[in-house]
Amino acid sequence: MVKVDDPIITIETDKAAMDVPSPYPGKVISIYANKGDKVNQGDDLCLIDVDLSLVDDQDGEPEAIITEVSEEIEKLENTLPTEKTSKEHKTSNFISKSFSGLHASPSVRKLARELGVDLTEIKGTGLKDRIQPEDLKSYVKGIIAGKKTLGIMGLPELPIIDYAHFGPIETVQLSRIKKISGPRLQASWINIPHVTQHDEVDINELEQIRIDLKDEAKAQGFSLTILAFIIKGVCKVLLDFPDFNSSLDADGENLIHKKYINIGFAANTEKGLMVPVIKKAEQKDLFTIAKELSELSKLARDGKIQLSDMQGGTFTVSSLGGFGGTGFTPIINAPEVAILGVARSQVKPIFIKGQFLPRLTLPISLSYDHRVIDGVGGIQFTTQLKNTLEDPPSFLDIISDEND
Repeated sequence: MVKVDDPIITIETDKAAMDVPSPYPGKVISIYANKGDKVNQGDDLCLIDVDLSLVDDQDGEPEAIITEVSEEIEKLENTLPTEKTSKEHKTSNFISKSFSGLHASPSVRKLARELGVDLTEIKGTGLKDRIQPEDLKSYVKGIIAGKKTLGIMGLPELPIIDYAHFGPIETVQLSRIKKISGPRLQASWINIPHVTQHDEVDINELEQIRIDLKDEAKAQGFSLTILAFIIKGVCKVLLDFPDFNSSLDADGENLIHKKYINIGFAANTEKGLMVPVIKKAEQKDLFTIAKELSELSKLARDGKIQLSDMQGGTFTVSSLGGFGGTGFTPIINAPEVAILGVARSQVKPIFIKGQFLPRLTLPISLSYDHRVIDGVGGIQFTTQLKNTLEDPPSFLDIISDEND
């Protein structure tokens, strides 16, 4: 027996392992997919004998959803000026659509046909991009209010070129992760006005502390990298700059400040870039953060990371220090509003008290959403982060403990 949203099967993709919830309450009477089977989108997984006596108690009851959406649409139509359209013409475009391959409940599909909505144009917010009733309602209300646009208009298309005409070529298929992340990065770059602020941090003292503590960390089974220190410092600065730990609401009129700090970090894997998330990082000490960095990175590389481990981020740190570079312009991980890029540290001569001294410096690059953060806010953030990282006792409790 299963209830709505009870996990009924675990699907492992190239990107993550995730549980698929039951859309209905009832008894599982047949199972079509066995452990280890490869399944495709749209394949039947199991047969559920739905218990109709329990359906009325579920939030997703079809008639309730239809009534709720219809009432909201009627209210909007009475308050907003709309252009009259032919219902017959609108319905004829979509009535024959089967919406096969989409993840949506029968009630949502039925309502979409009644409203003349093409579900392929809606981005689902549920598990595995499942289209929820709220997604459909939001889409329809956006159309009526004139705030929704169907696709990106006015962008020139790139020319299609026959590269084989100029010499031998080889076609290599993109990994699944890159196919998923590519459109999202493009959407972020197009829809968010990016500004990138650059600075350099003197991490001489910080690096010495890391060297002093690395053996203790190794004895506990994990590596202590400079990234753990950076995340710890970022958490302290975000507490003073809540706009950087926020998201714009769906209407773009309000800023949602989050009272928790979940730091995503870029993890390089054979199949592409993943962004695991350290939850409630502001409540964790340096060693706990370093341990989670090590554990989540390994899960990502092994392809065993859970989808829940990559959700809920409020701010992202992308470190390329292990590969090189003097700086870069990271793309914001929407719906976040800022991302910190870290390049490779290098020794530079710094003029201190009348003389040039060799100091280990760390290049940082902060990209932020200019709709939310202006240039003054950006430079204030990087300046405070620089000052924080250059003064380790200000954010590392472990320092005072060691000195005691």
